[in-house]
Amino acid sequence: MEHDLDCLTIAELEKLATQRMDRQTRDYYNEGADSGTTVRENESAYQKYRLRPRVLRNVSKVDSSVNVFGTRCSVPFGVAPAAMQKLAHEEGELATAHACQEKGVVMGLSSFSTTALEDVRAASGNTPNVLQLYLFEDREQSRKLIERAKKVGYSAVVLTVDTPLLGRRNLEIRNQFRLPGHLRAANFDLDNEGRGSRSSRSECSDTAFSKDHSAAAKSTAANYREGRRVLPTGPVTFHTHGPNPTLEWDECIPWLKAQASPMQVWVKGIMTAEDAALAVGHHVDGIIVSNHGGRQLDGTLATLDALPEIVAAVNHRIPVHIDGGIRHGTDIFKALALGADFCWIGRPMLWGLAYKGQAGVELCLRLLTDEFQLCMGLAGVARVADIGPQFLYRVKASEFLSRL
Repeated sequence: MEHDLDCLTIAELEKLATQRMDRQTRDYYNEGADSGTTVRENESAYQKYRLRPRVLRNVSKVDSSVNVFGTRCSVPFGVAPAAMQKLAHEEGELATAHACQEKGVVMGLSSFSTTALEDVRAASGNTPNVLQLYLFEDREQSRKLIERAKKVGYSAVVLTVDTPLLGRRNLEIRNQFRLPGHLRAANFDLDNEGRGSRSSRSECSDTAFSKDHSAAAKSTAANYREGRRVLPTGPVTFHTHGPNPTLEWDECIPWLKAQASPMQVWVKGIMTAEDAALAVGHHVDGIIVSNHGGRQLDGTLATLDALPEIVAAVNHRIPVHIDGGIRHGTDIFKALALGADFCWIGRPMLWGLAYKGQAGVELCLRLLTDEFQLCMGLAGVARVADIGPQFLYRVKASEFLSRL
């Protein structure tokens, strides 16, 4: 396959995308909470490990495929859910879905997508989709979304559990970020709930994106009147309805499992062994080790650093996936070697979308696939199942290498 000579790495893809996105979009996609420490450490955590290749092992047939969500997929990574992709390219989530279908890659869809979930599912063909879910205080809104996903064949709902409150994103405040009037949160079109993307209205229903974080903070703080919780009102938006400080394991997980069946139920945002054990105890189908791309609580562990204790706590009882900071195929190899079953790619996919739409997303997926498969072969591994900690060194603070 011909190379794009202008873009041979994810780092180059980021630079090219930066030139094509307006400031508000670029800052919204790339920013982390507060000082951005966690965003940076999500990436730098991968540099704490070095590869330990084996030789004279038959790697003439490197197989990078894995079983995920009941389907054999070409690579052990998928496209993470990311909101409002039409900010990056006019085709938005449809371009991403077509790219994933072309490459045989799982796609996650944000509840706050700018394309209706039904249209994304139709564009995905035989490749699995999962729906990222915020469990609203108004459960009926969430129930409707779950039913729609179930009806069109989503494989799983992935509950985001790290947003009881919204992280502080300073560039979003400074830019007074707004969702442009020609776009909307398509899954919550009030005039046509079932087919948001086909509504004739161009009005933006997600007006909360025009509010600053002081308004958002007010909506997420403990808000009671005469001892009773006051629920968010008005159109469903991320800032008003996404954060939910009332959620608890013993109530929300059984409710979600009952509503979502036969779809799988996963939780995204696990960062400790204790919460991983609770997830197993509440019989979820899988977890995603995630700190929301560094966009929520700044100063948390990098997801790769949190992974080993979580893998140990789960002990193979359910799958463990990971996102955050992956910028090269060798990063995927390292995450799998530390016990992850699957990886999710977020910002690089958005950069590809901004660069060339569907072709840019395909380029992103191809770069990561080529790098991962090359890493497998050069490390002496022919099957994903054989990747393990024996292929890694960890760089300690002393800068000497120690075998795991």
